[in-house]
Amino acid sequence: MASKVVLASGNRGKVREIGALLAGLDFEVVPQSDFDLAEADESGLTFVENAIIKARHAADQTGLAAIADDSGLAVDALNGAPGIYSSRFAGVDASDQQNLDKLLFELSGLPDTQRTARFQCAIVYMTHAADPTPIICQGSWEGRILSESRGANGFGYDPVFYLPDHHCTSAELAPAVKNSLSHRGQALRKLLAALQSH
Repeated sequence: MASKVVLASGNRGKVREIGALLAGLDFEVVPQSDFDLAEADESGLTFVENAIIKARHAADQTGLAAIADDSGLAVDALNGAPGIYSSRFAGVDASDQQNLDKLLFELSGLPDTQRTARFQCAIVYMTHAADPTPIICQGSWEGRILSESRGANGFGYDPVFYLPDHHCTSAELAPAVKNSLSHRGQALRKLLAALQSH
């Protein structure tokens, strides 16, 4: 029988993506929303800290092993902002569009050469809430920020995250191609390898 692992996210797309990748490991990935949990207080100052906080909270509340990720966009011209505040760059309840508009405003007037950025992701696996050695995997995806949106796939900053090697934005990629390239896809594949040898 597959052992259950709680994913510290209510995002169904993320649950499907992670569940599919871990299918060969005999894990059943269940979202924390199945347990009616309150969101963890993301008080860390790094993606790794926030992922650990979320995984520990989910493991503590459910008694199950837990996986959590924290990710965001780091823009060089903004000293790494929005970073851990990517989902709330324009305010706590900001929409994707409001966050994107704030980013474009902050970068307005900058030439392409100064608009370099990367998506960063940290994924953590904890066997229980007091796990002293969580598995921590990270991924990074380089690109640059356009001055206007392109593409209808993806979410968040995808429509302005331009990939020079592919001559398109993240939002113009097919989902399977995006997953093969993205920061989250990289971190998940590292986690899969780590769990297989665990």
